[in-house]
Amino acid sequence: MTEDKLGSDLHGSKKMRILHITNHVLEVGNGIVNVAVDLACSQSALGHDVFYASGGGEYERLLDCHGVKHHSMSFSKSLIGFPKMLVNLEWVIQQTRPDIIHAHMMTGALLAKLLRIHRRYRLITHVHNEFQKSARIMSVGDAVIAVSDAVCRSMIGRGIPARKLHVVRNGTINSPRMQGVEAKPLVHPAIVTVAGMYERKGIRDLIAAFANLPADLPSYLYIVGEGPDRAVFEEMARNSSRKDHIFFEGFQPQPHSYLKSADIFVLASRKDPFPLVVLEARENACAIIASDVDGIPEALEGGKAGQLFTAGDVTDLSNHLYRFLCDQNLREQFAKRACTGIEWLTVQRMTQETLTLYQRVLQS
Repeated sequence: MTEDKLGSDLHGSKKMRILHITNHVLEVGNGIVNVAVDLACSQSALGHDVFYASGGGEYERLLDCHGVKHHSMSFSKSLIGFPKMLVNLEWVIQQTRPDIIHAHMMTGALLAKLLRIHRRYRLITHVHNEFQKSARIMSVGDAVIAVSDAVCRSMIGRGIPARKLHVVRNGTINSPRMQGVEAKPLVHPAIVTVAGMYERKGIRDLIAAFANLPADLPSYLYIVGEGPDRAVFEEMARNSSRKDHIFFEGFQPQPHSYLKSADIFVLASRKDPFPLVVLEARENACAIIASDVDGIPEALEGGKAGQLFTAGDVTDLSNHLYRFLCDQNLREQFAKRACTGIEWLTVQRMTQETLTLYQRVLQS
């Protein structure tokens, strides 16, 4: 289906009042927030009345530019703060009168469920990180969005009824968050990863695999991202035989600048429901090597759009890196495969499927 047809279908849908809830809208590379902001902006562009409740952050300006009214409310992890959060969200609901509340995080889902006793809105919950033990809470929704088939299967296994679950895969192409990004100058051949600095993201495996490469093989590793385990990974890199070829770039608000320059993109995650960065790497025609866990094979169409390796297998990853570095034709082949047939990875497709689900739930 073409982008023009997508827009036509969406403009023809019934106008809705939609309230998105996340704990914040900080520009920190949080995939949950990125998806929620993209949905809110795209839904507003299609003529729906869209509102957003969060603890605030840099994306407030972007939301405002796209006609999304942001309401600030504080979120607390402490039970002591729960009554105040209920009062705050009750006020937001009174102001916005939503037909749909779309909760992307667990606190918002619980609050919206508790406040619905005397309200007529329908509650949609969105499971982005099913590996969290508390993700089972998202079953409070009238419908539950799973970001991949892998997440859907996992949530069924954790007791959420299959009839409640609906797969809406993430889409990032045409994101309002990524406009006019220029390529970052890198030393080539450049291997790039963009990931939070968490153990589950496989940074340790990537550094070890990179260190296994022959010392005389030209290659440079750029690690883009921030997180609590960064110091551990930096120490590992300092003790590596290739320490002078490993660069920690920290959080970058426009990671596309690195993807545009990458010779090889790697995601070595050991857990990852349906990572946005794989879609962004495809959009930027990267030769991709990624682990075979959770929703990553779906994002790479079973390996058609990128080379899959066994998660946690450092030797397997190192071997694929060696092949890609030594064979420019192979890299070019995978780069072409990555950016072929990516129309289904658009924000518009994700938005259309989400709006269709809203309408189905409202009519049920």
